[in-house]
Amino acid sequence: MKTYEITVDEDIWNFLKSHAIPLEDTPNSVLRKFLLGNSGGPTQKKPEQNEDFPTFSVGVPKALAQILEVIYLVKKRGYTRTDATNKVADKRLKAPQTVIDKYCRQLNKKAFEIDNLLEDQKLDEFKSLLERKFINHRDVIRDLFKSLNV
Repeated sequence: MKTYEITVDEDIWNFLKSHAIPLEDTPNSVLRKFLLGNSGGPTQKKPEQNEDFPTFSVGVPKALAQILEVIYLVKKRGYTRTDATNKVADKRLKAPQTVIDKYCRQLNKKAFEIDNLLEDQKLDEFKSLLERKFINHRDVIRDLFKSLNV
């Protein structure tokens, strides 16, 4: 294998990170999967690796997807908000603070307020807040909350 130094845009680097298996994939192995359709080295992502997570279409904003993933992990899988935040951060190769930013700063809430909204009797309020913030993605929000069955 030859070694080359290349420069990539930030969005390309983020794409590579979002499709990499942590501690297994390299930028080369991720590109190989997308360009050649095979791994030729480290294993491809296994479906069970993300079984705890709901899936969203490409058009769903990352902030909304991360918020919904945290909600799903807390309400459907029984994680604490902190553990759910860490799991989402690990999946997305982000720092937990980046995920916290999505549900605190962007929703103009403090962590204890998010904990309050995650209580069963407040979920409708949480759903309404998200529908107001992400008006073009109401169907995605409704579908996720419907899947919670709480």
